[in-house]
Amino acid sequence: MYKFYTILKYSFVTLWTMFVVAPFLWALSTSFKDFQSVNSKVTYIPWVDYQPSLEGWKVLIKSPAKGGVDIVEPYFNSIFVTCTASLISICLGTLAAYALSRFTFKAGFVKNNDITFFFISQRIMPPIVLSIPFFIFLSTIGLLDSLIGLVVVYIVLLMPIAVWIMVDFFNRVPKELDETALIDGCNPYQAFYKVVLPNSIPGLIVAGMFCIIFGWIDFFFAFILTFTEVQLLPVKVVALNSSVTPWWSLSASALVSVAPLIIVAFIVERYLSKGNLSGEIGRAHV
Repeated sequence: MYKFYTILKYSFVTLWTMFVVAPFLWALSTSFKDFQSVNSKVTYIPWVDYQPSLEGWKVLIKSPAKGGVDIVEPYFNSIFVTCTASLISICLGTLAAYALSRFTFKAGFVKNNDITFFFISQRIMPPIVLSIPFFIFLSTIGLLDSLIGLVVVYIVLLMPIAVWIMVDFFNRVPKELDETALIDGCNPYQAFYKVVLPNSIPGLIVAGMFCIIFGWIDFFFAFILTFTEVQLLPVKVVALNSSVTPWWSLSASALVSVAPLIIVAFIVERYLSKGNLSGEIGRAHV
């Protein structure tokens, strides 16, 4: 029975690995094809079934005037918006989470748990419901179709994630650490950033990981709130599609798009291998 379970387990892992890896291998292979290789017949092995070409990659950096799409500017726009919004969200979210974890707030029937739920509820609402208020707000303050406007919107969207993760983390950090720091002469601010915060690095990394992922993959708000002045990478990639789908360029752009997330995954895996984050990621998924 144990042997059967082992075979079944490894078979499932193998099938799941193939299911996950296959799209990447297909995209990698297709990105080095051209129109003829994609549309003539099914080909898999380079230099055997087809002659590799860099046309799909060259299109990504060519200007539209030369028949390209030039994703360089949208790529760096996405990096700027995602990193800036994630950093600000983590900073503000961490402060809010620490306050909700260590202090008691009460206004009538509203208590700490209600405030935490208010933050989380912003992620529960359908994006289409939030799009109209965001559109009117950015239009009113003159930040529609701008990078700063997108940063503001992404902060609103990402900060609930940071608050949600960090509240749970701070609740698991013993309050005796704060009290010990206060006895040793620290004021509340020093106790936070000298004692509690250094012990919260795993939670900050997990919160940062989720903020970066959700910010990087967002398409809806990047599409609704931008027009001609600013474009983010997801919108530019979708714009590649046409009546004749350029699979070679789409595959190359997909690989370029997923590269930052792979880097984030490797960084987090480095801490996972030390056993520092496994529990935090598990709690974040609950």
